Amino acid sequence: MYIRNGELVTISSIKKYLHALGDFRKSLQFRIFIFFILVGTIPLFLLKYGMLYSHQEEMMDRHSAMIRNQCIQISNDLIETGYLEGERSEIVDMELAQLAKLYDGRVLVVDESFCIIKDTYGADEGKYLISKEAMDCFDGINTTFYGNRNGSAKIMLPVMEEQTDEVRGIMVISFPASDIYQSGKLLNKNVQILQWGVILLVVIFAFYMSRVLVKPFRKVTNFLEESSTGVEEEGISLPDYTETQLLTDAYNKMMVRMKELDDSRQEFVSNVSHELKTPITSMKVLADSLLMQPDVPIELYQEFMKDMSEEIDRENKIINDLLSLVKLDKKSGDIHIQPTNINELLELILKRLRPIADKKNVELVMETFRPVTAEVDETKLTLALSNLVENAIKYNKENGWVHISLNVDHKYFYVKIEDSGIGIPEESQEHIFERFYRVDKSHSREIGGTGLGLAITRNAILMHRGAIKVYSKEGEGTTFTVRVPINYVE
Repeated sequence: MYIRNGELVTISSIKKYLHALGDFRKSLQFRIFIFFILVGTIPLFLLKYGMLYSHQEEMMDRHSAMIRNQCIQISNDLIETGYLEGERSEIVDMELAQLAKLYDGRVLVVDESFCIIKDTYGADEGKYLISKEAMDCFDGINTTFYGNRNGSAKIMLPVMEEQTDEVRGIMVISFPASDIYQSGKLLNKNVQILQWGVILLVVIFAFYMSRVLVKPFRKVTNFLEESSTGVEEEGISLPDYTETQLLTDAYNKMMVRMKELDDSRQEFVSNVSHELKTPITSMKVLADSLLMQPDVPIELYQEFMKDMSEEIDRENKIINDLLSLVKLDKKSGDIHIQPTNINELLELILKRLRPIADKKNVELVMETFRPVTAEVDETKLTLALSNLVENAIKYNKENGWVHISLNVDHKYFYVKIEDSGIGIPEESQEHIFERFYRVDKSHSREIGGTGLGLAITRNAILMHRGAIKVYSKEGEGTTFTVRVPINYVE
């Protein structure tokens, strides 16, 4: 820790500041801010360097054009006076000296043998100038301009006869270009001042726009925080942007689904409590009735005990069904898949349920079109199909029938269970797979139904990536169709 402006600063506060800075760097506002900075400054830098380069090139071209225009007359005099053949001319010497003095530079005259016949400095006369540029100039290539950053420039142009366009020699003019470069530096300085001013404006604009653009998203965050505390219950709407509207619409839909799920959970808990409490209440009433009568006849005692035993069986069935439902609600990792003969599985189910059918004089008939072997969890599929067949028997008419058929194609096997029972009302068919839902509660209690059988069946079928459909008409019977893939897909 250390002291800053009379305040104690700890390492943790520094870390907190750095963490907040890191969060800002990851934020959408920071990225929008950087985007505007780049969009605003990159063209500015490109424009700056383009302007400076074009200005310098224009100045150089203008300067060299003036020199070339003055050299044309001197070139004519060089040919007319025979200066290139060794004849001396005071007029030509004076013109060359004036040209060199005018531009504070140096002028060389080179003849056809690349020999320097005139040097205004008087240093290289009699020497030879052999270079690629000189050779190109003798070949009639247009005037070549050379410039560099050390403040000097060079122009090399051919001396040609007007009638024959024959190159008789070349002129080389070297001159300082410091004024041109100095002008460029001055322009660069002025542009830099303007540039930094514009950059400051761009930064301010980028910061302002980044805050404006992310403001609707802050609204979304605030609404979500209020919703999490229960303040907002009617959904949110932020039509500022299409994206925020889509985001809020998705949130509203999610909240509706969560509310439905929560209502379903509360209803399920309420139903479980009621279903478990009902048999206990019945047993409590029967037990209290026995305790209130000191001399209970043996016949009444046995009758009450029989009723209590039935309530215990009913309670046990509800608990077992709930446990089965909980197991089916777990992830598919708990499913144990193995190749299973579906024909034999159905025959075993009918064998177990035939005694129940015989008590009601219900005829069980199974029809198979071909042998079927599929990858299933034998225990869970047996539970699902057993519930369907058992319901078809229990909710059937006296002397009725239940038909079970098995068929298969290249991808699925199909089990159809038809009965001649009491049927299901049309308005109840979409609810029969809900937990604890009963079409006729009184009739269901008479036959020992818990309202969980079809929910267990549906979960088991879905766990196998299958599907179940129902068709029924009240008073005419019900048909359940089950479709399950032959090969289980993870």
